[in-house]
Amino acid sequence: MHANVQKVTAVLDAAGLHGRVRELSTGTHTAAEAAAFLGCEIGAIANSLIFMTEKGPILVLASGAHRVDTDLLARAIGVEAVTRATAEEVRAATGQPIGGVAPVGHPSPLPTYIDVELTEHGELWAAAGIPASVFEISYEDLRDLTGATEVTVA
Repeated sequence: MHANVQKVTAVLDAAGLHGRVRELSTGTHTAAEAAAFLGCEIGAIANSLIFMTEKGPILVLASGAHRVDTDLLARAIGVEAVTRATAEEVRAATGQPIGGVAPVGHPSPLPTYIDVELTEHGELWAAAGIPASVFEISYEDLRDLTGATEVTVA
């Protein structure tokens, strides 16, 4: 098991969330690819996206059905601007590659925001540290596990 997946699994276990982390036969780098592979709606994919603000990096857990409106998000969280992080900034903030960023298992905690649209789906799927791993989790458990603030992102 990849070290990133082990970290995510340890966080889930420590929280008493014994949902199974699945290692996939192939990587899924987009929400559409993940939804097709898992046989779920694209909106049930909880993308872990890193953005940059003047205060540093933030994590946004967004529905795979959305494109984050960075102006709307900036106003909602009280910052001047929100921009997409580069691949290097993502790796520095999370220790994980784009396409496999998990909502947990990072070197240090990140301010985290969760897309309220995710409440429309019973079970969510999130990456588990690499593009070829995912885990299933409820909205409430994901919000509570990450300490995320609820926001509208699109």
